[in-house]
Amino acid sequence: MTNPFLGTAKAKAERILAEELGRLGWKVGNFVSRRKGDPAKLGIAAHLRRETTLPIKPIARRVHLGTPRSANIRLHAALRPSALADPAQGRLGI
Repeated sequence: MTNPFLGTAKAKAERILAEELGRLGWKVGNFVSRRKGDPAKLGIAAHLRRETTLPIKPIARRVHLGTPRSANIRLHAALRPSALADPAQGRLGI
Protein backbone atom coordinates (compact mmCIF):
# COMPACT_ATOMS: atom_id res chain seq x y z
CA MET A 1 0.00 0.00 0.00
CA THR A 2 1.40 3.40 -0.93
CA ASN A 3 1.19 6.53 1.14
CA PRO A 4 -1.20 9.05 -0.49
CA PHE A 5 0.76 11.95 1.02
CA LEU A 6 4.08 10.81 -0.44
CA GLY A 7 3.33 12.58 -3.74
CA THR A 8 2.68 15.82 -1.87
CA ALA A 9 5.85 15.36 0.18
CA LYS A 10 7.88 14.77 -2.99
CA ALA A 11 6.46 17.92 -4.59
CA LYS A 12 7.27 19.95 -1.48
CA ALA A 13 10.77 18.44 -1.40
CA GLU A 14 11.36 19.43 -5.02
CA ARG A 15 10.26 23.00 -4.22
CA ILE A 16 12.64 23.12 -1.25
CA LEU A 17 15.47 21.69 -3.37
CA ALA A 18 14.89 24.30 -6.07
CA GLU A 19 14.95 27.10 -3.47
CA GLU A 20 18.12 25.78 -1.81
CA LEU A 21 19.91 25.27 -5.13
CA GLY A 22 19.02 28.83 -6.13
CA ARG A 23 20.19 30.19 -2.79
CA LEU A 24 23.54 28.42 -3.14
CA GLY A 25 23.88 29.14 -6.86
CA TRP A 26 24.21 25.42 -7.54
CA LYS A 27 22.92 23.14 -10.28
CA VAL A 28 21.63 19.62 -9.62
CA GLY A 29 24.98 18.22 -10.79
CA ASN A 30 26.69 19.83 -7.80
CA PHE A 31 25.15 17.16 -5.56
CA VAL A 32 27.18 14.50 -7.34
CA SER A 33 30.45 16.43 -7.46
CA ARG A 34 30.53 17.44 -3.78
CA ARG A 35 31.50 15.09 -0.96
CA LYS A 36 28.86 13.20 1.01
CA GLY A 37 29.53 15.16 4.19
CA ASP A 38 29.47 18.60 2.55
CA PRO A 39 27.91 21.03 5.07
CA ALA A 40 25.69 22.61 2.41
CA LYS A 41 24.34 19.21 1.34
CA LEU A 42 23.70 18.29 4.96
CA GLY A 43 21.93 21.62 5.44
CA ILE A 44 19.65 20.87 2.50
CA ALA A 45 18.98 17.35 3.82
CA ALA A 46 18.20 18.75 7.27
CA HIS A 47 15.79 21.26 5.73
CA LEU A 48 14.06 18.45 3.81
CA ARG A 49 13.89 16.30 6.92
CA ARG A 50 12.34 19.10 8.98
CA GLU A 51 9.88 20.37 6.40
CA THR A 52 8.68 17.15 4.72
CA THR A 53 7.55 13.69 5.71
CA LEU A 54 10.00 12.02 3.34
CA PRO A 55 11.97 9.15 4.84
CA ILE A 56 15.76 9.36 4.92
CA LYS A 57 16.18 6.95 1.99
CA PRO A 58 14.75 9.25 -0.74
CA ILE A 59 16.44 12.28 0.83
CA ALA A 60 19.83 10.50 0.79
CA ARG A 61 19.27 9.40 -2.80
CA ARG A 62 18.18 12.84 -4.04
CA VAL A 63 20.94 14.84 -2.30
CA HIS A 64 23.61 12.15 -2.93
CA LEU A 65 24.54 11.57 0.71
CA GLY A 66 25.53 7.91 0.33
CA THR A 67 23.63 5.05 1.87
CA PRO A 68 20.58 5.89 3.98
CA ARG A 69 22.37 4.59 7.08
CA SER A 70 25.47 6.74 6.61
CA ALA A 71 23.29 9.71 5.61
CA ASN A 72 21.28 9.31 8.80
CA ILE A 73 24.46 9.21 10.90
CA ARG A 74 25.89 12.31 9.18
CA LEU A 75 22.60 14.16 9.48
CA HIS A 76 22.23 13.44 13.19
CA ALA A 77 25.84 14.51 13.80
CA ALA A 78 25.28 17.72 11.85
CA LEU A 79 22.09 18.49 13.75
CA ARG A 80 23.70 18.33 17.18
CA PRO A 81 23.32 21.70 18.92
CA SER A 82 27.07 22.39 18.70
CA ALA A 83 26.88 22.13 14.89
CA LEU A 84 24.08 24.68 14.53
CA ALA A 85 24.88 28.29 13.83
CA ASP A 86 21.62 29.58 15.25
CA PRO A 87 19.72 26.99 17.31
CA ALA A 88 16.63 29.20 17.32
CA GLN A 89 16.35 28.86 13.55
CA GLY A 90 17.57 25.28 13.39
CA ARG A 91 19.65 25.90 10.28
CA LEU A 92 23.14 24.63 9.76
CA GLY A 93 25.91 27.20 9.75
CA ILE A 94 26.86 27.23 6.07
